[in-house]
Formats: sequence, structure tokens, C-alpha cells
Amino acid sequence: MIKPLYVVAAIYDVVLGVAFLFFGDFIFEHFMPEIAQPNHPAYLQFPAALLLVFALMYAAIARDPVRNRNLIPYGILLKISYCSVILWHWTGEGLQAWIWKPFCVFDGVFLVLFFCAWRSLGKSAGEEA
Repeated sequence: MIKPLYVVAAIYDVVLGVAFLFFGDFIFEHFMPEIAQPNHPAYLQFPAALLLVFALMYAAIARDPVRNRNLIPYGILLKISYCSVILWHWTGEGLQAWIWKPFCVFDGVFLVLFFCAWRSLGKSAGEEA
């Protein structure tokens, strides 16, 4: 189940990355009209480009999870980073735009599954040694 997990994660990040890289203005206008758009497109494009980089990493993990187990903690850290920022604002002063909340839930699920995959691969490597 580890390979399909990382294929799905790669596709998820490619879709989000491409969407915000090329259609960030449209997303803001249609899904977050109550929020002022960033004053420069680079503020959306850089994080979107990072998602594409992480998608490549997830694809590498999917190709060979055992060999690329060392990359999994970086994906875990990405999910912790996003979830912690969104949850902080969601539970604190509130999060004006609802659009970030589903991504937080999805990333929370990915976080748990990534951690389980990392642990599982560690146990497998320990058994082989």
C-alpha cells in the first residue's frame, strides 16, 4: 500500500501546485472572494512550485519506497508545517477562508499515513538486516 499512497500524494501535490501556479487569481476570486489577493503573484507561485518539487519527491518514493525511505521524513515535515499553521489559525483567531480547511484535513491524513509507512519500512529494513 506504500507505493499507491505516494502515487496519490504526488498527484495531489501536482494538482494543487498547478492549480495555484497557473490559476491562483481564479481560485481567489471564486473560492475566497472575502480575502484580499496577495499583492504579487509570486506569493502564490513559489509555494505552488514547492508543491511540484514535493510531488517529484513523492514520485521517487513511490518508485522505490525502501531505497527512498530517507525522503519520507521531509514529506512528514511538510505536512506538519502546513497542518500546524492552518490549525493554529483555525483554532485561534479563526481562518477567514474555508478553502484551507479541507487541505488541512487531507494533509493530516497524509501525515498519519506517511508516518505509518516510514515506520513500516523501518521495521522491514530491520528484519532484513
